[in-house]
Amino acid sequence: MRRTDQLAQLYGEEAAERISNARLLVVGAGGIGCELLKNLCMSGFQHIEVVDLDTIDLSNLNRQFLFQRKHIKRPKAEVAVQAICEFNPGIDAHAQQANIKDTRFDVDWFSQFDLVLNALDNLDARRHVNIKCLAAGVPLIESGTAGYLGHSTVIKGGETECFDCQEKPLEQKTFPVCTIRSTPTAPIHCIVWAKDYLFAQLFGEQTNKEGAEMEVDDEEDNMEELERLKEEAKALEILSKAVGKPDFAWQIFNKVFVQDIDRLLSMEDMWRNRVPPVRLSFEQLEAAAGKDFDATTFDDQKTLGAPEALALFCHSANWLARRATQDSERSPLAFDKDDQDALEFVAAAANLRAHAFGIEPKSIFA
Repeated sequence: MRRTDQLAQLYGEEAAERISNARLLVVGAGGIGCELLKNLCMSGFQHIEVVDLDTIDLSNLNRQFLFQRKHIKRPKAEVAVQAICEFNPGIDAHAQQANIKDTRFDVDWFSQFDLVLNALDNLDARRHVNIKCLAAGVPLIESGTAGYLGHSTVIKGGETECFDCQEKPLEQKTFPVCTIRSTPTAPIHCIVWAKDYLFAQLFGEQTNKEGAEMEVDDEEDNMEELERLKEEAKALEILSKAVGKPDFAWQIFNKVFVQDIDRLLSMEDMWRNRVPPVRLSFEQLEAAAGKDFDATTFDDQKTLGAPEALALFCHSANWLARRATQDSERSPLAFDKDDQDALEFVAAAANLRAHAFGIEPKSIFA
């Protein structure tokens, strides 16, 4: 049975014809875009245009399932179109690696489509597409995610609210110093601490290392926290001179998961209305991890237990130390999500901190 016949049975002759002839624009070929494109091509839509500016990174592969390792550095739109054409060889799909805000994508260009689907990850571009679709009189299906939650909205001029009819909450990009340093309550707090504080202090430049995502204001308590953070930064800077020594990973662990936790626990008033953290034991976790754990082959989509997090912490810390000291002078490292050693160190340190503070641990790609 031909696909067109299957569509007619599913939707009826008239609806099947409209689906087959409709011209669709999909803006974005990331996490949502891959799912959309797969569903559209398998549902009978024959004419699809895909616009995306980005290229494929290693970190995309856990969720953007149209891409494989061999596609890294290639344009997302191009690879996504190739993939859906393999699913349904009869479709007429085209890709453009471009910014949807380019002037060539004007109102007349948008007018050629019967439907536009947004799969973007930034507000500015989503607002732009919203305006163009309203001016062109083309319906828009807007979609997005926030954490584990997703949403979709149909926008049609004169019949529904548009994207800007209600103010959109801004994603929090900075966090109070006191939360990051002393009272984390969410996985993101542990990640910011591990990436912008611990990793930067140990392996990064020796200047400007207060943490880009730590919010500083003029409140007295917060300024005191900042001063304490600077004192701890000096201690870590001294510790960073142990890079390359056999017990380097142990020294880091003892500083941040034993000494610092003990110092926090000594502030009894802080925990009067909070659950206090617990100090971690290197020896106990090392024994629990055992000798069978292989940090080079572990499942990076599996939630890390504390013993596995310690093993990965030691493995990645030692590799980063080797890289930082491979020259006669120490070479500072910058965090890159596509740097496996850096990613594993941050994930392991964040998970160890999560375990210490009773926060839900995460996998590397969660």
